[in-house]
Amino acid sequence: MSGLSDVELARSVAAEAGDLLLAIRDRDDLSGKALGDVGDAEANRLILDRLRAARPDDFILSEESIDDRARCAAERVWIVDPLDGTRDYAEGLDDWAVHIGLAIGGRPAIGAVAVPTTGRVYTTAEARCTRLRSVAAPRMVVSRTRATEMVDRVGLALATTRVGMGSAGVKAMAVVDGRADIYLHDGGQYEWDNCAPAAVALAAGLHASRIDGSPLVYNCENPLLPDLLICRPELAEQVLAAVAVARG
Repeated sequence: MSGLSDVELARSVAAEAGDLLLAIRDRDDLSGKALGDVGDAEANRLILDRLRAARPDDFILSEESIDDRARCAAERVWIVDPLDGTRDYAEGLDDWAVHIGLAIGGRPAIGAVAVPTTGRVYTTAEARCTRLRSVAAPRMVVSRTRATEMVDRVGLALATTRVGMGSAGVKAMAVVDGRADIYLHDGGQYEWDNCAPAAVALAAGLHASRIDGSPLVYNCENPLLPDLLICRPELAEQVLAAVAVARG
């Protein structure tokens, strides 16, 4: 894999990890939390093995591994979530993903988001914003189980239609491929939850930022990145204004 470009490597690793997770879920001896734990661990092991072999000089920040803070001085850091949406995966649902992101100089430069149950891998190489459509009633992706008060307020202010989905990656890719218009999150995330999705969204020409409009910055000492906005660019100003009002 060392001969692959960064985006080809990200795509290959995301796809292979996704196939592994599907195979693990087909086993008869695992279910519930145990299934999620094994999926997380095995996918993480595969991803780290592939990235370390192909890019031995790069650092890796993974949800499922001990953080090596020496990465903070590095220019290139792979930021990965081996299984985004572990609960959905363990419950037999379809909306979970694998995130392989590469931050260069703190920016989300390369990304691959695999949604294995659909057979799709979205990457920064071919991401394209879908054709403009009427946004009189924008579609906002939200968690199936809960939405924060701020998201509720913004949705009401913009008269959105809500679409319930699972993992962060699946929500973000719904905006990329035109099934939704807004993904707004303020309930707490980490860099691995959104680095790869943000990279793909930006490559597609979408707006991606913090909810105050500031840029997304990665490879921080504390990987907490609590809020995120990904939306169609023509909606960004309205959404950010509604967020400002909702936050008081």
